[in-house]
Amino acid sequence: MSTSATGPRWWQSIRVTLEMIKIEHTLFALPFALLGAVAAARGTPEAWTLLWITVAMVGARSAAMAFNRLVDRHYDSANPRTATRALPAGDVSVAFVRAFTIVSVAVFVAAAAMLNWLTLALSPVALVSVLGYSFTKRFTSMAHIALGWALSIAPAGAWIAVRGDLTVEPVLLSAAVMLWTGGFDVLYACQDTEFDRSAGLYSIPSRVGVARALWIARGLHVLMFAALVGFYILTGSGMLGLAGVVATGVLLVYQHAIVRASDLSRLNAAFFTTNAFVSVILLATIGGGILLAG
Repeated sequence: MSTSATGPRWWQSIRVTLEMIKIEHTLFALPFALLGAVAAARGTPEAWTLLWITVAMVGARSAAMAFNRLVDRHYDSANPRTATRALPAGDVSVAFVRAFTIVSVAVFVAAAAMLNWLTLALSPVALVSVLGYSFTKRFTSMAHIALGWALSIAPAGAWIAVRGDLTVEPVLLSAAVMLWTGGFDVLYACQDTEFDRSAGLYSIPSRVGVARALWIARGLHVLMFAALVGFYILTGSGMLGLAGVVATGVLLVYQHAIVRASDLSRLNAAFFTTNAFVSVILLATIGGGILLAG
């Protein structure tokens, strides 16, 4: 990106920052939040509520990703796989990303306040979770579960936004999201096994090796599928919902079938494409089944 003597133009910085945090990957978590809202309403939530749930999701994820890039920028610069990211490459300034993070946090809190008093009261918990994840690789191999926890807040938060309470149903959906995320993050971390060891960072692959890490990821996804089945049963979303559960199971099997300890070349296909499909499919099928039943 070209710069002037006074640095990049602000709109160029926004574009680069949005590319850096992969704003399009909000698709991973947003459908789960919308599914939580539909399940809570047992139908179509109010448009106003859906609007602020979406704004809250975008704000929280943008803050989390930008903050992660900030605190990990020195590790990213040392890792050949990530050295070309915007901050290590100097395509955007630390000051701009810091300001972007602060604005994103403010957007999230404002959206939480527009929903109800409980979402606002719990917003600090959500922020500690989504921002605090960035530090977990410095001291625990369970960082993958910490990331899962951060994303699992979305469906429970959306349920609270609609109903103002919390029951078993959203807890099961959140558990499914946490285990799903933890599993695919273990897979993704396999490509940084040697770097994590040399940098003193913690991950399951760097601790137990790639082959065992793949089995742990599979185990997490088996548990995720069990939680998803429980959520499906409670929703009463019928054959359409069942089709979504089955399709998710097939995608999980496919995801693990194309990634081997001896061949991680198809990891990006497993991580990005498959995961985007899972969340959209579940929203369309279980969410659609709830709407039809209502």
